[in-house]
Amino acid sequence: MIDGQGMPDAKSFDPDLHAWEAWRPEEVATRLAGVPAPWYVAGGWALDLFLGYQRRAHEDIEIGVPHGQFDQIVAALIGYELFVVAYNRVWPLAHAGNLLASHHQTWVREPATGRWRLDIFREPFAGDLWVCRRDSRLKLPYERLIALTDDGIPYAQPEVVLLFKAKALRPNDVSDYEAVLPRLAPHQRNWLREALKIVHPGHHWIADLSEDDTVMPSGRNTLRPQNATGTQA
Repeated sequence: MIDGQGMPDAKSFDPDLHAWEAWRPEEVATRLAGVPAPWYVAGGWALDLFLGYQRRAHEDIEIGVPHGQFDQIVAALIGYELFVVAYNRVWPLAHAGNLLASHHQTWVREPATGRWRLDIFREPFAGDLWVCRRDSRLKLPYERLIALTDDGIPYAQPEVVLLFKAKALRPNDVSDYEAVLPRLAPHQRNWLREALKIVHPGHHWIADLSEDDTVMPSGRNTLRPQNATGTQA
């Protein structure tokens, strides 16, 4: 075992993955009602919210929030136990040390049942811009990153979710991509294509995303690739 500083730590443990009984998006939204931080449902559930129906079963549920505003989520979940996930183990939030900065996942457990309810992604940010943790050259304003369902549940735009699913290509990732691709608007297909060229050059999804689509709209609502010096390319 290692602690947040790389030392042995008896406070960490192997989580029981069979203890996941995740909340649904509407339950998460109820518990986080009033949180001013720009949080959003991520992962497979975000794609189902985009499609407008639950297309498949989900073992868990993930949300994203700027790392610097994570404390607002913590405050809204008083009474639950939070654990930072690293090295296939979990550390109580109060004992996570440097792992809080180096690892982005935090799981939420309900003390009364021992069930895991929520996976929180603490994401990089720059002011009012979301920053992609896979490649910091990709940035989006939160108003462009986050969409809302008709009943007000915030979720990540599908092209952003698919960018993260492009890495592992598990069966669910491929199935999600095939279900969502026909529903993407031209500017969403273009964003995903250009982002894949940056994060996963040569990825076979790039060929699926037609070069003939409408050019991405200009302005702050677009992909923002930067050069190595940090200035916009």
